[in-house]
Amino acid sequence: MKKFIIIILYILVALTLFDVINRYIFSAGSIAIQELEWHLFDLIMLISISLTLKNNRHVRVDIFYSKISENHKRYIDIMAYLIFIIPFSILIIIKSTPFIINSFIQNEISADPGGLAFRFLVKSLIVIGFSLLIIESIKKILNILNITK
Repeated sequence: MKKFIIIILYILVALTLFDVINRYIFSAGSIAIQELEWHLFDLIMLISISLTLKNNRHVRVDIFYSKISENHKRYIDIMAYLIFIIPFSILIIIKSTPFIINSFIQNEISADPGGLAFRFLVKSLIVIGFSLLIIESIKKILNILNITK
């Protein structure tokens, strides 16, 4: 998954560079290219959330975290997953699902002329990204519990 995100990131950089050159040197722009940039950015961000957690690259208050024992760190991590990450992710999924279903039903496309079709696909990334975050959180909890036994 990490390699996939890296490839998408390179594509996004190349596309953005093309868009900037096209706009400022040739005075030509494309709504479709701009929207594709947004869609790729959404893909990168929503998938990278769970990858960041998986690789322990997420933000912590390290000034406090580094001074506590391993048992306290495990307890704090489990509480963070159970109280913050998982409930927040479930809330996002619940609140976004009607929005996404409505987009599928309407076969939503861009409101801008020349924009992209299939907007519902990028909206589906919300549920996919936060579902991956829940799965990764549960995996982390199970890993912690196996260590403490």
